[in-house]
Amino acid sequence: MILIHLLRSVLHILFMAVTVVPWALAVLVAAPFLSSTRIYWMCVGWLRLAVSSGKLILGIRNHVMGFENLPVGSTAPAILLLKHQSTWETFCMPTLMPHPLAYVFKKELLYVPFFGWAMSRMDMIHIDRSKRTQAFNKVVEQGQRLLNQGTWVIMFPEGTRIPRGQKGQYKSGGTRLAVATGAPVIPIAVTSAKCWPRKAFIKRPGTVEFSIGPPIPSAGRDPDELLREVEAWIEAEMRRLDPEAYRAA
Repeated sequence: MILIHLLRSVLHILFMAVTVVPWALAVLVAAPFLSSTRIYWMCVGWLRLAVSSGKLILGIRNHVMGFENLPVGSTAPAILLLKHQSTWETFCMPTLMPHPLAYVFKKELLYVPFFGWAMSRMDMIHIDRSKRTQAFNKVVEQGQRLLNQGTWVIMFPEGTRIPRGQKGQYKSGGTRLAVATGAPVIPIAVTSAKCWPRKAFIKRPGTVEFSIGPPIPSAGRDPDELLREVEAWIEAEMRRLDPEAYRAA
């Protein structure tokens, strides 16, 4: 069985590597002639391909709960704060959400051949982590602009991928942005490590659950207090969705 999972994982990586090159080149060629929104959905087309191939080749399926908790309206703002366990949710979220998403990410990712080059053509928030104050000011400035035009900002409050059954240190960047812009926070729990563990080469078939929590208002809130509420909801929901992992931990 391990050999089968290994072969499937190799095949999926090869499929993504082969398809991302022409797709990224098409994005680079089209970018000067299309709006940022059109370029975004063009890039999401490749993500849909990656996720669909994950279902077909790896046997990974998604089960999404809580769509009714998402704000309604073409310009309704939202800041999505997710549990981060693997690359899978990074690929999936733009394919699941009804609004364009803007990730907040380190600028070094823009230099990844083809994938990063295509990302550089999307209207997202890339920051220099060595300049923390300037970086957050940029997040607020660009985040407000994106929220005003109907793009939702998405962040991972733990900052990095966390092993299954564990909890990282939650950081207040997302809640500070929410308080600064007045946008509600949408907490989301994700169990992707059941199928695609952190830094693992071999993936396993199964169902990844995305649980979208009720919106949490940010107006007049203290960012740290708001962060604790977000953390409490996500971690409680993770234990509900994947109790076996937390018993083992």
